[in-house]
Amino acid sequence: MSSLTDAGRREVVLQVMRAALRAVEPAEALRRHLRREGDWLLVGPQRYRLSEVDRILVVGAGKAGAAMAAELNAQLPGRIVAGVVNVKHGHTATTPHWDVRLGALTGHDAPAAGDVAAGPIVLIEAGHPTPDAAGLAGAEAIAALLELAAPRDLVIALLSGGGSALLPLPVTGVSLDEYRTLNELLLRCGADITEINTVRKHCSRLQGGQMARLAAPAPLAALILSDVVGSPLDVIASGPATPDPTTYADALALLRRYDVLERTPTSIVRHLRQGEAGHVAETPKPDDPMFAQVVNVVIGDNASAARAAVAEAERLGVNGVLLTTFCQGEAREVGKVAAALAQGVAAGQSDFARPACLVLGGETTVTVRGGGIGGRNQELALAAAVALDRLRLDEGAGVAVVSLATDGTDGPTAAAGGLATELSLTRGRASGLDAQAALDANDSLPYLNALEDLVITGPTGTNVNDLILVFVW
Repeated sequence: MSSLTDAGRREVVLQVMRAALRAVEPAEALRRHLRREGDWLLVGPQRYRLSEVDRILVVGAGKAGAAMAAELNAQLPGRIVAGVVNVKHGHTATTPHWDVRLGALTGHDAPAAGDVAAGPIVLIEAGHPTPDAAGLAGAEAIAALLELAAPRDLVIALLSGGGSALLPLPVTGVSLDEYRTLNELLLRCGADITEINTVRKHCSRLQGGQMARLAAPAPLAALILSDVVGSPLDVIASGPATPDPTTYADALALLRRYDVLERTPTSIVRHLRQGEAGHVAETPKPDDPMFAQVVNVVIGDNASAARAAVAEAERLGVNGVLLTTFCQGEAREVGKVAAALAQGVAAGQSDFARPACLVLGGETTVTVRGGGIGGRNQELALAAAVALDRLRLDEGAGVAVVSLATDGTDGPTAAAGGLATELSLTRGRASGLDAQAALDANDSLPYLNALEDLVITGPTGTNVNDLILVFVW
């Protein structure tokens, strides 16, 4: 059983998570920002007269791509000529069926495979977080479709979290294996997503504004479900349709800063140095005139999910407050902070009255030190559990720290995240488990799985960063 044994408290935790995820379902988010009025198609602030559009072409990548594509096709019946959208393996459900539970993984938690379509929009399942051959094939198909775009066409791009890894079209001279090696180095070195994407943009033929470059002279409208803290357009999915303010020199500097330059494939280092020397064209910059025909519209983000969590907590009689949607840093350090927040409320050294639900949004990172299995949210929860073990609470009081990835997959696992309470380590010790050793080895999943303290949703069809919920009763 979970350490959250009080049925009423457990249901509150589950209901708050469900409300947060419902608030960022892609189809509903798209409906709020795209609609048809007679001969006009309204995409955010932009208006397109459909009688002046010969063809609508759809491209994109991301974990929310299937639901976004299905909704777009439903709103434009018969108008979409062709489309290709890369989605993560198992994320092809155009109407995702998810739920939230706390427990252990079973064989039924693995996503099913199989390419499907949303009308004329082909959905291609591809690797994430590690790019694969299917992603490369899909990215090549996207580039080929963009190259066919004419001035009277309209290109609609559907972009969401995971788009960077799901659009693996490396520059000439760099193989998929070399690009994959770079991706792994970046994910394991402790760099944040903005830094990682600075490098990826300068090794790609689609990212860093180059999707817009391929589509020109056709106008392009990008509908974006943001998975990046603060929603900077040039970082989400590595900014395929957005001017890139970063440079080759920035990319090289980051590889040096994280001490991975010597391990980066030679072909990539050579390409970046040629770019730094001016021998390879830079990514499109803000003054490029082609962006006059490009519009980027953020249709959903972490704040939407976080505010929904607060509202649901309040509805259930818990004092909810949104602390920030800019939570970043090492997962294990943020876990300590979450435990400290809980301790402050539990000890009465806070302005938040019990019962309380403190909500933080953002995305942490993990510097991999061991060979274990887990994800950033599970590592955060395990670190919070270690810190909570020191708490001395009043009788009847309780604490729960929950960290979850809104896409339903935390790192390379089938869990969405993890739960920690003041009893997690007590229960672990009773089962012969060593929490600190697991944390040192980045091996959070087996520990939380043994305690049945994983958060499990299945693929949610959305992706707007992570949520950390700190409950104190």
